[in-house]
Amino acid sequence: MITKRIIPCLDVRNGRVVKGVNFDRLGDVASPVDLAEAYSRSGADELVFYDITASAEGRALFTDILTETARRVFIPMTVGGGINTTADFDRVLKCGADKVSVNSGAIRDPSLVGKAAKLYGDQCVVLSVDVKRVDGVFRVFAKGGRENTGMEAIEWIRRCVGDGAGEVVVNSIDTDGVRKGFDLEMLEKVCEAVRVPVIASGGAGCVEDFLTLFKTLPGVDAGLAASIFHFGQVSIADLKNRMKEAGIPARI
Repeated sequence: MITKRIIPCLDVRNGRVVKGVNFDRLGDVASPVDLAEAYSRSGADELVFYDITASAEGRALFTDILTETARRVFIPMTVGGGINTTADFDRVLKCGADKVSVNSGAIRDPSLVGKAAKLYGDQCVVLSVDVKRVDGVFRVFAKGGRENTGMEAIEWIRRCVGDGAGEVVVNSIDTDGVRKGFDLEMLEKVCEAVRVPVIASGGAGCVEDFLTLFKTLPGVDAGLAASIFHFGQVSIADLKNRMKEAGIPARI
């Protein structure tokens, strides 16, 4: 069986890792380079870096932090924030990223996913989608969850995967930072719609939330979390041991 991946997420703002609730009320956590190195040593399967205000502020993603992290960390890194063109893909990959996450840039230019997939391969293009329920409908939000696009999320994901996105990160704004568990209803809809790896993001509060995720939705390939790892509520080693005990394949 394919092992389930555990992925810490580093949301970076002004050169520091931050964390909030429902994409709001951000607080300082740590140096992204130091934290990434610690996660690499502790058994993380991959890392995700988001420059969370790059799109909203209309600027380029941090490359100095990324270059230094790539020099010191040797697990796959997915990087996003301010990715608007194939030139942005090229720049981030040359700084050491293994995969590039696109969100608001694809909303502005839906052809970006297909163009990047043709240049760099589907496996390099990660679609990140910030989703929130609006009047009972899953809607896509842009600019770090600040702007409702009005698009229905499942159809948007299906379209982008059809264009060449090789992986999907589903960020539930409703459950982000709340620590009450992953958004299983939303994730189930995504898994039914596409046949590429799906990464669950938003809502993890304890080890049991990951176990419930993988047992309930075996089609989910990875669990992504931030604050519970940053603040030590859950250690990656303990989580993976519990997964193994529960019969969930993990890289120990």
